[in-house]
Amino acid sequence: MNKNFKKKILILFAVLVLAVFLGIAKGAVNIPLSQIFLEESRPILYLRLLRVLLAVIVGSGLAVSGTVLQAVLRNPLAEPYLLGTSSGAGLGAVGGIVLGLSAVYIPIAAFLGAIFSFILVYNLAKEGNKVPVQSLILGGVIISITLSGIMVFLIYISDNDALHGAMWWLWGSMQVYNAVLIYAVGAVVLAGIFALYMLSQDLNAISIGEEEAMHLGINTETAKKISFLLTSVITACIVSICGIIGFVGLVIPHIMRLVVGPDHRLLLPASCLAAASFMIICDTLSRSLIAPMEIPIGVITALIGAPVFIVLLKAKQRIR
Repeated sequence: MNKNFKKKILILFAVLVLAVFLGIAKGAVNIPLSQIFLEESRPILYLRLLRVLLAVIVGSGLAVSGTVLQAVLRNPLAEPYLLGTSSGAGLGAVGGIVLGLSAVYIPIAAFLGAIFSFILVYNLAKEGNKVPVQSLILGGVIISITLSGIMVFLIYISDNDALHGAMWWLWGSMQVYNAVLIYAVGAVVLAGIFALYMLSQDLNAISIGEEEAMHLGINTETAKKISFLLTSVITACIVSICGIIGFVGLVIPHIMRLVVGPDHRLLLPASCLAAASFMIICDTLSRSLIAPMEIPIGVITALIGAPVFIVLLKAKQRIR
């Protein structure tokens, strides 16, 4: 780990610390930094700390999943929802809402829907003991479109209350104040990130080409299967608790690749820190811009992420 990278990581960590303080202090009700730890501020402080923690979990999980899928699929447009998990989770959540399930069971329904969609995509793409990249991408697109169509139909036949709940899932929100649920999802996401980091060397080789990776003695099919499974579980957990939040897992890996390079031993931790800060800032904006109303966080990430991605795309085209 060179000194240059350490400096960049320290900068990213400093940005994260500043983002945490921003997320705590700003909102529908602003809290001066001098009063954050006073007794009268504790209720708001607790709720905002939960949101900041969830933002860190969501940002890190989506960014790592996007980075890994871009490497394994060797596709710069790959992102965490490519394998159909978002549509599956959305269908599970919307189906549960329309059926009148208790709010306690909606995250479970969303998680099961995400895992079910991944299984469908995986089995659709599987050819013997291999999982061809192109087949997996096409399978993800097909299943996503199919499940999204069913989801739209359920929303169409639902009443207004159910429609509001469904839109909450489709656009994402950090309005989750169940500490146990956040801790449980955080533990799974953290374990998944650590496991994926252990595959960093394999990802470096696979991102160059599967044949080259095989010549280096890497079992590419095993590495791909583990990567697909872990990224799907991470994404399923995230979507099950806060809905669908786009562009984070697509844009952040591209930016960090420009900052620290393509080595996944450096890229994964950098993406974690950058995405965590990005999500905290987006959540702060979502509850501050038109307070006391809250903008769905997926809208904020899309409005910021889409222009940034276009700039990156145009910059790469000029370099070529």
